[in-house]
Amino acid sequence: MKVVLLGYMGCGKSVIGAFLAEKLQIPFYDLDNEIEKVTQISISELFQTKGEIYFRKKENEVLKTFLDKKENFILSLGGGTPCYFNNHELLQQDDVFSIYLKASTDTLVNRLINEKDKRPLLHNQDEVTLKDFINKHLFDRNFYYHQATKIVTVDNKLVEQIANEIEALLA
Repeated sequence: MKVVLLGYMGCGKSVIGAFLAEKLQIPFYDLDNEIEKVTQISISELFQTKGEIYFRKKENEVLKTFLDKKENFILSLGGGTPCYFNNHELLQQDDVFSIYLKASTDTLVNRLINEKDKRPLLHNQDEVTLKDFINKHLFDRNFYYHQATKIVTVDNKLVEQIANEIEALLA
């Protein structure tokens, strides 16, 4: 069982993934952390020094390596991962169960407004421009996110509730 969580930044992929992995007693990986291990550079530094194209290429290589593993795991992707280098097609493999953690724009704005410093794509956003930025991204990424095996809405739910919902889908 290779469970892959995808969705927009701030939807809870890492938090839910770690919680679910513990519950199911299987390893949890965060794709961004794995890219940082491989490159020995932080994601924001990669964006600044090598550019987004280089980052997306590395992201694709690390994702392929992970999906080739024979072990069970939960992997959280970066928000844009499914949208580049046909990564969404890699998630269609028979042994991959992908879940789009769908959050409303309002939920995302509320979660991300105070995290702008940690997120390279959000540095220059205020609350008004952030909402427009997220809406545009969600529109652009909608097709890719909806290629997931299942969709779970995360608005107004606790991590435990979402994990239980996902666990039921995996049964």
